[in-house]
Amino acid sequence: MAKIGKDDFVNGFVPHHNHGSVDYTGLSLNHVHQCLDVTSPPIQTQDGGHIHFTEGYVLFEDGHTHHYQAYSGPAIPVGNGMHVHYYDFHTTEDAGHSHHVKGVDHPAPGTK
Repeated sequence: MAKIGKDDFVNGFVPHHNHGSVDYTGLSLNHVHQCLDVTSPPIQTQDGGHIHFTEGYVLFEDGHTHHYQAYSGPAIPVGNGMHVHYYDFHTTEDAGHSHHVKGVDHPAPGTK
């Protein structure tokens, strides 16, 4: 089996990959949190595609933090044998509020 690196372009499905992301939550009670994330390995779906699970904590800000658990959307090919996933979720409610997080993770090899 050939090794696939972060800069390799691959058509099809890459079995053992994950995605990272760096994003900010939406504004709530006049503050945001940074969200540094690494997904699970791919979870194959019945249609032949895949999604990813993620969970973690946003960075400590304004005296508190928030937890999140979410699944990504399906793979979105972005050209050159790479793909991304869209995510859209809310954090837990802590300190009387929650935050909305949405965006796209970093590209990974594979088109499916």
